[in-house]
Parts: sequence; structure tokens; C-alpha cells
Amino acid sequence: MQAEIITIGDEILIGQVVDTNSAFLGKELNKVGVSVYQITSIQDEKSHILKALKEAEENADIIIITGGLGPTKDDITKHTICEYFNDTLIEDKAVLAHVEQIFLKYSTAPLLEVNKQQALVPSKSTVLMNHNGTAPGMWLEKNGKVFVSLPGVPFEMKALITEQVIPKLRQQYKFPYILHRTILTSGIGESALADHISQWEDNLPHYIKLAYLPSLGRVRLRLSGKSQDKQELENELQNQINLLLALIKDVFVGYEEDGSIEAIIGSQLTKAKKTLAIAESCTGGNIAKSFTEIPGASAYFKGSVVTYATASKVQVLDVSEALIKQHSVVSREVAEAMALNVRTLFNSDYAISTTGNAGPTKGDSDADVGTVWIAIASNNGVHSEVFNFGSNREKVIGRATNKAFEMLQKLFLKK
Repeated sequence: MQAEIITIGDEILIGQVVDTNSAFLGKELNKVGVSVYQITSIQDEKSHILKALKEAEENADIIIITGGLGPTKDDITKHTICEYFNDTLIEDKAVLAHVEQIFLKYSTAPLLEVNKQQALVPSKSTVLMNHNGTAPGMWLEKNGKVFVSLPGVPFEMKALITEQVIPKLRQQYKFPYILHRTILTSGIGESALADHISQWEDNLPHYIKLAYLPSLGRVRLRLSGKSQDKQELENELQNQINLLLALIKDVFVGYEEDGSIEAIIGSQLTKAKKTLAIAESCTGGNIAKSFTEIPGASAYFKGSVVTYATASKVQVLDVSEALIKQHSVVSREVAEAMALNVRTLFNSDYAISTTGNAGPTKGDSDADVGTVWIAIASNNGVHSEVFNFGSNREKVIGRATNKAFEMLQKLFLKK
């Protein structure tokens, strides 16, 4: 069974609002065995909505529509749905009472006629009461297809989907099982990885598909399976994962279900009762930010410094001016001194440092744009490597951050 998601609103099309609703809907539908055939974003304009509804009915069994249900004149979804279903709007007494109660309880503004019009719904629809807002959800059926219209406000839409739409779909239909497992790899490019596992991929059962999801210095491998037999699917998916891991053990990081590589590293540090400190230059605090966004990071993260200017490396981290003058600020010697000194500063078990030239122009060093030295210090000494991550500043920072995670985990796994 397939679904199509239609998001309505010019704010999405001009980039003013990011469409997070579709991502949420895709995940929730997939959990219950519904494959999303297509996601369409359209203007809040009648002919465009009618065209999208017609095409969606041809493509999918379930059509989820979000947006265009507000009380203002530019929200025309309800009226257009009525035209598509050859229907009329009627006042739903329960929705009107709900709207009146919301204004009485939460608003000092008067209840206007335009607000009362939120209670108008297509006569053929089943109303889905929106307990978090005034615009109700609406469930309609036509030619064996289900149409669900929901408000575009994310927290209102999410509640309606999880509390009403999904349960109603599960009650009405029997769905196949869809399972996903995503494997995290680091330190290998997409093409090289694909070539390395090509024979395994060619022998996958027809009901299990592989997708490559590359990012800066990382590749995620998503295995997706669909079957009516849940146990058989789980067993075969695990069997294929075991075969895959035997091929990629050197670049395997973990499972996406367990979190990002930095979350996995954090769990490993916490379990081992080890701590981490960071000194950053060209990455500008991005490594520290990635760790501290994770709940519970205080169990292992001691602190960080962003010694962006050359002078701050001397003043804060006590890196020798003579060392910098002799080897340049972007060098093995400076990166290692930064890592060793920040480890001492915070009395941590491990330390990461970065120094480089993220561009677009050269700074206090003659190193080429994209050159980054990364050092990892521990009680066994310090190890450093140099990389060139290209000329795009954002890409350099992102790849340097991910490479630092990779180097730390490899060192930690050797223990």
C-alpha cells in the first residue's frame, strides 16, 4: 500500500519554512508498513490543489494533505476539497464548541466570525478533533482511496497522526511489515564502499533493498525490507547485516538506531569512565558543539577552547611562539602541542585538536586552503594526521569534524 504526501503553502515553496511535516509523516507511515510513493509541495491555489489531488489519487491509496486550513482568506484547502469531492461545507457543532472553549480559556481577543468558520467541514468527511488547535483534521474516502487533510502546524499535525490517523488506518487495513536498519561507516568514500561490497549487494534477496546515504566523510548504508512475515524478515535482515559487517569491519562505526558517531563515542567514553577535552582552531567549536548537543555529555566532556587566532594558542594553550614560528601555525607540531596542552588544562583522558586553513583565503599560514592537521592525545602519547578537505569552507569544517570523530574512535577501540 502506497501513500502520497501533499504539503500546501507558498511559505514552503519560497524557502521561508522548511517542510519538516513530510519527514515526520514519511517515518510514521513507514513504521506501519505504508510506503510513501511521492511528496509534493504546492501553492495554496485552487487549480494547483485540484491537480495535485487528482494525480495523487492515481498514484496512491492514502493521500495525506497538510496546510491551508487556517481561518484567513488565503487558506482555501477546505473549499477546494469540497469541489473535488462534489461536496458542501457544514458546521460541526462539536468543533465549534471546541473553538469557543479555546478562545474562552486561552485568548483575550474576541471570537470573530472568521474563527467560527474553522468549524465548517465537508459534509462527507469524518472529523478528526484537533485538541491542540482550532482547525480540525478531516478524513474522506473516494474510489477506495483515503484522503486525510491536516493542519500544517507541526505539533498539531503530529498529534493527529499518532493519536487518530495511524490507529484508524491500522484498524481499516492490514499492512505488510517494513523494517529498516542503517549502518554507519566512516573513512571510506561511497564509490569505494560500493565496489567493495558489490558482490554481497548483488546477492541480496529481492525483498531487501540497499541505499547509500553519503555525507562529509561518512556513508550510511540503509537496508530496507518488506514482507508479510515479520519474523522471516527480521531473521533475513539480520543475516544480511552479519554478512555485510564481515566485509566492512574496518570502517564500521555502529548503527544509526544507536545514534550518531559522536553519540556512540560518548557512550563508549561513559562506559569506560574516560573523559575528553577539545582544542579547536579551524573548526571553530564545531566538534565541541556536536558532543554537547547530546544529552548526558557532562559525564565525559570536560571542556573545550576555541583558540582561533594564533595569539590565543600561545596565551590560552601555552603553545610555544618559537614552535609556531619554526613550523607554522598549521603544522603537526602545533596540532600535537594543542592536544597535549588542552589535555593537561582539563585533566582529561583524551584530547582532540584541530588547526588548519578552512579558507576561502590563507590566514597566518602558507598552508593550502583545505589543509587541516588533527591530533589526538591520550596517556599513550599523541597521534596526528594531515588532510586536505578541498576549497569549500563549510565542507572543510564538516569533514574535519567527522574525521576527528573517526580518529578518536579508532584510537579508543584499540584499547
